[in-house]
Amino acid sequence: MRRIDIVVIGGGQAGLSVGYYLHMEQIEFVILDQGPEVGHSWSSRYDSLTLFTPRRYSALPGLPLPGDPWDYPTKDEIADYLRCYQDRFALPVQVDTEVISLAYRQGRYYVATNKGMWIANQVVVATGPFQSPYVPAIAKSLSEDVMQVHTFDYRNPEMLPLTDILVIGGGNSGAQIALELSLSRQVYLSVGHDIQFMPYRFLGKSLFWWYELIGLLRKSPNSWVGRRFRKKKDPLYGYELREAIASGRVKLVGRAIQAQGKQISFADGSSLEVDTILWATGFRTDYPWIRIPEVARDHLGIEHERGVASIPGLYFVGLPWQSSRGSALIGWVHRDAKFISRMIIQYGERNANEDYSHEDLSTYGS
Repeated sequence: MRRIDIVVIGGGQAGLSVGYYLHMEQIEFVILDQGPEVGHSWSSRYDSLTLFTPRRYSALPGLPLPGDPWDYPTKDEIADYLRCYQDRFALPVQVDTEVISLAYRQGRYYVATNKGMWIANQVVVATGPFQSPYVPAIAKSLSEDVMQVHTFDYRNPEMLPLTDILVIGGGNSGAQIALELSLSRQVYLSVGHDIQFMPYRFLGKSLFWWYELIGLLRKSPNSWVGRRFRKKKDPLYGYELREAIASGRVKLVGRAIQAQGKQISFADGSSLEVDTILWATGFRTDYPWIRIPEVARDHLGIEHERGVASIPGLYFVGLPWQSSRGSALIGWVHRDAKFISRMIIQYGERNANEDYSHEDLSTYGS
């Protein structure tokens, strides 16, 4: 068992941002990440992934992202940047470390991993919103002859048979993948809502420049703007998919509601026989390893107030709408990271004189 002041779980942009602020305050901490290297969560995603935020708004505190600030970085750029970031600030990241459980006893946190137990005064969960790939239940009714791939496992068009394909889900990942698949085969795109297309630029400036000007991404979830935007689907940036739909390379179909064999039925009453389906149905936050029932409640998410849990010394960073619209975006996560680092410092100051040296640790084996 190793004792430490603070454990940060997750070495992506959220965890590294927290690490930056803790490092600036010379606070003892460690970042645990299950990937084989920093940036793996980005480098392992599909080959053509490009961010819809310009480089100017895709960096972490203290280090700009190299390149044209108004162009759009690829996922490999982000992976390389995160590795450079960790190296630049000498952040203590322990890779290949899977957190098996997190428990809280007698004012201490017990972080069990595949490499042993950490005992900490405070813990930051920075695993982000993309944890468990979600596939609707109708997938179980499909024939075994239908090839099914989630975006989590998708890499490039060459891994799929050269036949018509149904992409289910119209978010930015589904749109990007549907577009690249349409260059070599007929694509059907199943979307349950009207797609809102937004330009990358307006009046010569990035749309995100305008967002910053009006403070859109800083709006809290409880504000009038926040409540309205939380009900809406995110827009798609760029008009390439709209052009592919107009040309017929991508054909829109309704929301998929039923499956049987090779047949998919849609909410508009139509149906389609398919051999290949790509599920672009997103992810669900899942914390089965958090063994603190007051905070993590099965698959219903976690209880927190701006990332601060009801259990003292436990925090979250990188959640959608944690404090604002930009909380889960790489270029805005630093705001929550800075706030949580202040909470960590304040908690540490309040408890600096407590002595747990008498605590019996023998019952907390890994």
